[in-house]
Amino acid sequence: MITRKIAPAFAAGCSVVIKPPSETPFSAIALAKLALKAGVPSSIIHVIPTKDRKASLELATNSLVRKISFTGSTDVGKMLTKLASETMKKVSMELGGNAPFVVFEDADLDQAVDAALICKFRASGQTCVCANRLYVHKQVLETFAEKLAAKVRTLKLGRGIDDGTTQGPLVNAAAVEKVKAHVADALAKGGQLRTGGQAPNHLSGFFFEPTIITGATPDMDVATDETFGPLAAIFPFESEEDVLTQANASEYGLAGYFFSQNVSRIFRVARQLECGMIGVNTGLISAAESPFGGIKESGVGREGSRYGLGEYQNIKSVTIGNLR
Repeated sequence: MITRKIAPAFAAGCSVVIKPPSETPFSAIALAKLALKAGVPSSIIHVIPTKDRKASLELATNSLVRKISFTGSTDVGKMLTKLASETMKKVSMELGGNAPFVVFEDADLDQAVDAALICKFRASGQTCVCANRLYVHKQVLETFAEKLAAKVRTLKLGRGIDDGTTQGPLVNAAAVEKVKAHVADALAKGGQLRTGGQAPNHLSGFFFEPTIITGATPDMDVATDETFGPLAAIFPFESEEDVLTQANASEYGLAGYFFSQNVSRIFRVARQLECGMIGVNTGLISAAESPFGGIKESGVGREGSRYGLGEYQNIKSVTIGNLR
């Protein structure tokens, strides 16, 4: 992830200070060591692996820092944006999501199931663009749920170094508790458990089974709060207007996905879905040449593509006249 931030900064002629998350500092340190080994000058890449809030405050307020690019929660992003405003820094904020994943009645169901498996359960559901709310037309809901559940049951929890492992742990104990709470809330409000639903006893660590719940409703926590874990909640819908209303009923607007074979519907829904990035008949939307970012409370700015480079540049107008 950090390469998507520092590459355009280097291309624009900027030096960088990397503040990695306290849970995963080593990857940023390793990247910096590789950069130095590759010949990147030590004066333009720095890593500060610290939990000291004073350090973070200094980075956000010091006038020598002209730009902040942050990936994380919306609450922290808002705080950093306020701090950055004191010195009018440029900001790029890639914040929370609550991605809708819509399966229309004319969709290729096998294609949609395969995409849901990738889009929901990669990294055990811990990416900002993971599907969080699966909306499936009533005509095909049961078939879709059965096909998805059958594939999810083949996933194997375990350590990444063990043969056959497809699903690793969550980032910490709080993440496990959040998934547990969302599952419990959904079941208490009428959801039906199709598979999973437990933290396994045979594994030590922050594991949770890949889980599918059908009969999800808008009053459930999973409808409004990003789970960031391996829970696929399936909501029924009856019409295009109905599902667009449900999908857009969120303060977030990072990623969205939908599946249909109707070209007119594809352009119509893509235009009305309130997301910065949309995948049509695919669960994979990230590419170096494609702008990455959201709208609403999912943030501002873009990473990747020429637009991502522009986030590290200033436009200057120079008017020259009266030369002889």
